[in-house]
Amino acid sequence: MSLFASQNARMIPLLMLMFFQQGCGSKELKSVPEKQSAEMPDHAHAHGDQETSIRLSDAALKNVGYQPFAVKLTPYTKKNSVPAIVVERAGRSQLDVTAPMTGIVIRVYCIEGEAVDPGQPLFDLRLTHEDLVASQRDFLRSLEELDILDREIARLKSVSEGIIAGRNILEREYARQKINAAILSLRESLLLHGLSGAQVDGIRKTRKLFKELTVYAPEMNADCSTVGKPHPFTIQSLRVKPGQQLAAGGSLCVLSDHRRLYLQGKAFEADAPQLIKATEENQPINVVRLSEGDDFDSEEQLRILYLSDSVDPDSRAFHFYMELPNTITQDRKREETRFIDWKYKPGQRFEVRLPVGKVSKRLVLPIDAVVREGAEAYVFRQNGKQFDRVPVHVEYQGPQQIVIANDGAIFPGDVVAAQGAYQMYLAIKNKATGGVDPHAGHTH
Repeated sequence: MSLFASQNARMIPLLMLMFFQQGCGSKELKSVPEKQSAEMPDHAHAHGDQETSIRLSDAALKNVGYQPFAVKLTPYTKKNSVPAIVVERAGRSQLDVTAPMTGIVIRVYCIEGEAVDPGQPLFDLRLTHEDLVASQRDFLRSLEELDILDREIARLKSVSEGIIAGRNILEREYARQKINAAILSLRESLLLHGLSGAQVDGIRKTRKLFKELTVYAPEMNADCSTVGKPHPFTIQSLRVKPGQQLAAGGSLCVLSDHRRLYLQGKAFEADAPQLIKATEENQPINVVRLSEGDDFDSEEQLRILYLSDSVDPDSRAFHFYMELPNTITQDRKREETRFIDWKYKPGQRFEVRLPVGKVSKRLVLPIDAVVREGAEAYVFRQNGKQFDRVPVHVEYQGPQQIVIANDGAIFPGDVVAAQGAYQMYLAIKNKATGGVDPHAGHTH
């Protein structure tokens, strides 16, 4: 037993060595060469280069929306952004159509939101105004009296001449002059009640009382007619329905004319010197419309019309106003009903960029060319077929442009990514972290 045990003791280390060699797939153990271990820092250095540069194919550049931008020294105007909102012009943008006299609405031609031209019929009223009825009655009575006098004068002139006939004719002519004066006065009274000249002439011709009245859309005022070609009104609010009794002066509808609007800016008292200077120098100021998600939609240049003479005591806001010309974007008909759409509408939000100061010889880049990561800021400079990530110092950031310090990080003439920089940043970061393990979450 002692001999067998001693042989087993010698065989166990040999079996373990053979098993280890087979598992390693080699016949002998080798140590790591010193040369290989010396080359490891170079490999680590190469890995570091991959984390600060990236090479993209032509298809990848199209996928990220790459757009090159040549860096150059340009002057830059610092701007302070303040909010603004589109508002109607008091006394100009709205017209209240009223009933010229007491009556009952018997027909409504228009609907709310419809576009109507000046002179287009809007409502029919059955007149119940006592003064109008009395004026028409007196007008008809005067016309009848005038006809009687005219026939009497013609009869007297046809008889033999004499002192008595001549005196009677003269008296009748004096009376005719009085009646003509009364008719003229009654005609003006009817016009003041809201009847048109053609309607009054119709009463004189037909010798019948005017029972119904059509209310038409008013003509453009001088302020509106001076802006381009004639344009329609919009029925902003409809106030009546058929069968409704109205007193003289009662509101029938409200028409809106949005060919000209105001942009009401809200600044603070500290911005007042900038506003006063821009108003005195009649400077054009950039305004940008905000769309959904506070994205910039369209940009225009406007001038300040006037400044408010007071400060809101609650919000401490200092209001200023800019005239905003408007245009019709759509003009269409649905079942003989016309509708129009204006480019700008009351309530839309804008951003007004007030000039603060101007600096010269600055590296000005598009806002999307700079990628921020915490306190760091990077641009991606084109270097042949690859893009190098370069840290930069941001001096000033505006809504659409960013000013980079001219400290040698980038130079005039360099080409950087104006679009697609953020996607390049994500690609480098993904490469540095090794990407996503394709077997993560799977068990084999």
